[in-house]
Amino acid sequence: MFGVYAPGQDVARMTAFGLQALQHRGQESAGIAVGNGKTVLIHKDLGLVDQVFTEETLSHLDGDLAIGHTRYSTAGGGGWTAAQPHISAIDDELIALAHNGTLVDTLPQRAWLANEGVQLYGYTDSEVAARTIGVDTRRAGHIRAGIRLMMQQLHGAYAIVLATPTALYAFRDPNGIRPLSLGKLPDGGGWVVASESCGLDAIGAVFVRDVEPGEIVKVSASGFESEQGIEPARRASCIFEYVYFARPDSVLDGDVVYHARRRMGRILAREAPVDADYVLGVPDSGVPPALGYAAESGLEYCDGIVKNRYIGRTFIQPTQEMRQMGIRMKLNPLPSVIAGKRLAVIDDSIVRGNTSKQLVAMLRQAGAREVHLRIVSPEVMWPCFYGIDTDTRDQLISANMTHDEACAYIGCDSLAFISLEGLKSAVHSVHDGYCDACFSGDYPVPVPE
Repeated sequence: MFGVYAPGQDVARMTAFGLQALQHRGQESAGIAVGNGKTVLIHKDLGLVDQVFTEETLSHLDGDLAIGHTRYSTAGGGGWTAAQPHISAIDDELIALAHNGTLVDTLPQRAWLANEGVQLYGYTDSEVAARTIGVDTRRAGHIRAGIRLMMQQLHGAYAIVLATPTALYAFRDPNGIRPLSLGKLPDGGGWVVASESCGLDAIGAVFVRDVEPGEIVKVSASGFESEQGIEPARRASCIFEYVYFARPDSVLDGDVVYHARRRMGRILAREAPVDADYVLGVPDSGVPPALGYAAESGLEYCDGIVKNRYIGRTFIQPTQEMRQMGIRMKLNPLPSVIAGKRLAVIDDSIVRGNTSKQLVAMLRQAGAREVHLRIVSPEVMWPCFYGIDTDTRDQLISANMTHDEACAYIGCDSLAFISLEGLKSAVHSVHDGYCDACFSGDYPVPVPE
């Protein structure tokens, strides 16, 4: 998710660059909406950013501000209707909204909107947010007041950017579950918001700070404005962002993700040592912790797995069949390196277990003598309802098998996970409030039955 206010500049192209830097966060669809002073123009479609946008499509998106989105479906399914940004109307004015996260209480809100005479065209929580802001703005008389009312009505995880014809808004849930970075273009050229700081880097913006939990930011011809839309609640930044989702060069809450992952590997080496010939990292998110594991253990690090850079992230594929095909196309072991060797294989997480099972099988086919899996997240025991697609416990291997059963199913010689305390100690952010519900079952926002 990305937003930029930069009058006189090619905001659509800047947004496309920002979205390419954030492509790892969603691969199903991409979209850009532009405010040109009179209306909001939009182009979106299924596919990656460079598939959806061409020189021709970008040339028709001219304006002073833009927002963009790459979709990873967690609520409301996929398809073109679910692609973002969502367009909505407030009387005669169009708005566009892009959302990262998941709202947990949309069913009663959908009923409320229907009672208000609002027609919904899809099943996404993001459309519910957009329509709710529309209704609340009509009642309050100002869009910022409408956003404040929406923040009181809807609960869950949200980092949202919203475009009107003349202004860019960005706001974040009161727990700060999903990340949202704020940056500034050089020489007073404008303001930028992005799901991660790497999106700012892509267009030369300088990171200023994170949008605070419950904060509303507005940028327009009147300048930069900020207010507390809703009182902050218990701080609960998603700790899985550090493990898997975020790019290693991003800064989340003051900590560089790469360094946090290196520290995870060091801690895991102390908690779960193994006698092995090589340490291998599963590309990409497993490589920094593997380097940390090797440094701490004294074992030799080895590039024994080659990644096809043109295959997307298998975890965020929408179906299990696609995930299974993706892992075989994405990763290829090097038999000349690992044949006959005992391997300590470092990966970011085990959720469903199928990817790990295929990985171990491929390493054994390549001649590995032993495969010891070491995981830099604790066991995923509970579903995530805040923006990661694991919505039932029966999907989670650790919730349905004992440790020995999981090890046997995956086919590895040994299996160990970092402790939750070890993971938290690896993250050196400016606060110590994290959402670890997928590991602990402690949900910061109540989830309706």
